[in-house]
Amino acid sequence: MKQAFLNLPEQRRFRVALSVFFFISGIRFATWACRIPDIQNMLHLNNAGLGAVLLALPVGSLSGLPISGYLVTKYGSRKMLLVSALTLPIPMIGIGLSVNSYLLAVNLFLFGLTGNLLNISVNTQAVAVEKIYGRSIMASFHGLWSLGGFSGAAFGTWMMTMHIVPLIHFCIVSVLCLGGMFLFYNHTIEDEVHKKKEAKAFNKPDVYLMVLGIIAFSSMVCEGTMFDWSGVYFDKVINVKEGLITLGYVAFMFTMASGRFLGDRLITNFGTTTVLRGSGIIIFTGLITSVLFPNIITATIGFMLVGMGVSSVVPIAYAMAGKSKKLAPGAAIASVSSIGFLGFLLGPPLIGFIAQASSLRWSFTVIGCLGLVMFFMANKLPKQE
Repeated sequence: MKQAFLNLPEQRRFRVALSVFFFISGIRFATWACRIPDIQNMLHLNNAGLGAVLLALPVGSLSGLPISGYLVTKYGSRKMLLVSALTLPIPMIGIGLSVNSYLLAVNLFLFGLTGNLLNISVNTQAVAVEKIYGRSIMASFHGLWSLGGFSGAAFGTWMMTMHIVPLIHFCIVSVLCLGGMFLFYNHTIEDEVHKKKEAKAFNKPDVYLMVLGIIAFSSMVCEGTMFDWSGVYFDKVINVKEGLITLGYVAFMFTMASGRFLGDRLITNFGTTTVLRGSGIIIFTGLITSVLFPNIITATIGFMLVGMGVSSVVPIAYAMAGKSKKLAPGAAIASVSSIGFLGFLLGPPLIGFIAQASSLRWSFTVIGCLGLVMFFMANKLPKQE
C-alpha cells in the first residue's frame, strides 16, 4: 500500500496526504461532540450550565485565529501542521480528566485554541493544492472532514454502548490521530512563506471578505447547534433510547459529508450564489421540520437536511477567501474564520439560554432563521477584483 501511494503522481500524493489531515480533524471534533451528553450527566450540568461551559471552546478558537493566521503566514502551513499534531492530544485528554465545569472550560478553551491552528493550516494547504489542480476541489476536502466526523461519531456511539468512559475513548483516538498525522506529514506541500506580505496578528477584512464572513457565520451557528446540541435534542425533546442519542448527529454528519463530495460539481454547474441561496433554504426547512414534528423520523430527516444545507457553505467561503488578492491565503482565511467562528462562539450558549428560558424547540427555531439570512446575503457578494 505504501509503495502504491509513493507511485502516485505528486499532485495526487499532496491531495491524499492532506485528505488524511482533514479526516483526522473531523474525527477529533466528533469524538468530543458525541460525548457531550455523557459529560453533561457526569458533571450534573443543566442546559444553561452546559451552554456556558461550551462557550469556552469557540472562545479558544476565536482567540487563536489571529495568531494562527500570523504563524501560518510567517512560517508556512506545513510547519504549523506539525505543531498541531504535537499539541492536539493534550486538551482532548484533559477534557476526559475534567472533574468539574471549571477544568472542563479550561480544556475546551485549549481544545479550540489548538484545533484552530490545524484548521487554518489545512485550509491554507487546500488552497495550494487546489491551485495545482486548477479546479474546485475544496468541498471534497471538507467532505473528508465530515466523513471523519461521521466515523468519529459512529466510533463514539460504539464506545458509549460498550460503556467505555470518555477518558479512555479520548486516549485511543488521540493515539490513532497522532499516528496518521506523522505517517503523511512528509507528503504535504512545502508552501511559500509570504515574506513580502507583512505578517500581522490581525488583518482587517475588506467588504468582500466581510460578506463571506457573515455567510460563514450563519452556517457555523447552524453547524455548532448540530455539533453541541443534536444529542441533547434527541435525548431531551425526542426522548430516544440511550443507544439512539447520537442518531441525529450521525444523520447530520452523513448528509454533510455526502453534500461536500457533491459540492464541487454543484459549484461548477450552478455557481456559488445559487448553491449558497439553496443552502440557506434547505437549512431553514430542516430545522423547522425538526421543531414542528418532534419525533424520531421527522427530526432525523430534518437534521439530514441541515447537514446537506451547510455542506458547501464553509468550503465556498474558505476557497473564495484563499484567492484574495489583498491578503495572503492564511491571513484571508483567518479573517473570514474570525467572523465565522463567532457563530460557534454565540450559537451553543444562545441555544442553552433560550432553552432554559423557554424550550429547545424555540431555540432551534431561532437558529433556523439564519438559513434565511444566508439566502439574502448570497446576493450581496461583490465581484472580486
